[in-house]
Amino acid sequence: MPLLHGIVTDELTGNPVAAKVHALDSRGQPVAPANAIQKVGSGIAGFYTAGEFTLDVTVGMTTLLVERGTEYVPLERTVRVDFGAAPEVRLELQRWTDLPAHGWYPGNTHVHYDQNETRPDDRLRLDPSVHDLRVTIVSVVQRGDIPYAINKYPVGFLNEFSTAHHVVDCGEENRHNREPWEIGYGHVLLLDLKEAVYPISRGLLAREGDPDYPPLCYACDGARSQGGVAIWCHNGIGMEAPVAAALGKLDAFNLFDPCWSAPEYEIWYHMLNCGLELPASTGSDWFISSNNRVYVQLEGDFSYPAWLKGLQAGRTFITNGPALFLKVNSRPPGAQMDIRLGDSVECEILWRSHFPIERVELVAQGQIAAARNIAEGSKEGEWRIPYPVKSDGWLAARLFSMQRDSFSQPIFAHTSPVWIRAGRLSRERAISARYFVDALNRACDWVQTAGRYSNDRQRTEVLNLMREGHGVFVTMASQIP
Repeated sequence: MPLLHGIVTDELTGNPVAAKVHALDSRGQPVAPANAIQKVGSGIAGFYTAGEFTLDVTVGMTTLLVERGTEYVPLERTVRVDFGAAPEVRLELQRWTDLPAHGWYPGNTHVHYDQNETRPDDRLRLDPSVHDLRVTIVSVVQRGDIPYAINKYPVGFLNEFSTAHHVVDCGEENRHNREPWEIGYGHVLLLDLKEAVYPISRGLLAREGDPDYPPLCYACDGARSQGGVAIWCHNGIGMEAPVAAALGKLDAFNLFDPCWSAPEYEIWYHMLNCGLELPASTGSDWFISSNNRVYVQLEGDFSYPAWLKGLQAGRTFITNGPALFLKVNSRPPGAQMDIRLGDSVECEILWRSHFPIERVELVAQGQIAAARNIAEGSKEGEWRIPYPVKSDGWLAARLFSMQRDSFSQPIFAHTSPVWIRAGRLSRERAISARYFVDALNRACDWVQTAGRYSNDRQRTEVLNLMREGHGVFVTMASQIP
């Protein structure tokens, strides 16, 4: 069979760069080098390359789709291959934006490799550069005795896989389920650890018959006691999520990991309405199986500690492609602003995208305050909206596209909120607090009647914790504006 030699380069520098390649031969069959790391996830099949690759192809037309992260334009090229030929194809990737040059650095906070991954080291060396991530956070995980490949790494900074431009940290996903696929207390990511926080799982995730103890709030405390960071994941699902948020145990809230899901808006927006300052973050969960990333704005040079501080401060937006920026009276996400009742603030939304954007929205207290439909699609735009302040609250921007990326995911982006203090509680605050009061009533019932504990002391501890969080929301719900 003929050979095709490909070289992937950055158009501006001419240097070889790592990328994903989707190759179809003249039969319409996907082809890849024999020893290549394969792309994981939905959508178009493909393989990783460090910059050069050789393919055995059939005579005729071979189609290549080459991608690197989300800041490069996907390149599609069709190459004619004749008998006896071995063409060399230079594939120059054009960068449509360079957000790190403007102080915005992308990361993925939620990555595991499963028990079927046979080359975790090779994958981990390529993942950050193929997906163009400045921060890649992998996490050990436990479900019974399954030998997950990710668990070979010690928690902490992974020097072997990190470079000046790509930081790799190993944390853990601390978890509890009450049924095999029904989340109980929930799942929380622990980052920037010096040592593991045990147990990593409890209840049936550890082994059948183990107690539903300790609660995840204890894991958050264990991480923070060593200077670590706690991020709730899986869209806030889990009965302990509102407790951990209300008691100040969390630093951020992962959305869209691994994909879009309606509950994340409902739960996160309710938390924001209650004044719980949880910045938006995101990840891809099992492998890097989506383009999801959180961009964090830094005020100085890049470093992992500075990136984490920016994340905690709420200077973030999450996306699987577009760049989305919000300013309210020239203040960015994470800012807290004192505004007089009745005054208006000016909201400025800017976006840039390789994919055309069809809808941009300003969100206030979980509701659409203003929306702009762009039937013809827009790859770049600016929108200024006055917003009259009627109470305390928050403002954020989000956008959508009808197009899908090569993972078959719809295009989206969402900023963290800007906070407004006006001296009057919002109506939404009491409504959202009642939402969590009802949820925690059910959680307390489960702890009392269905939870499995080694002794009454454990049950009482968890119940008291749930009731403490419950009391925070009861107080909020009673403060009707």
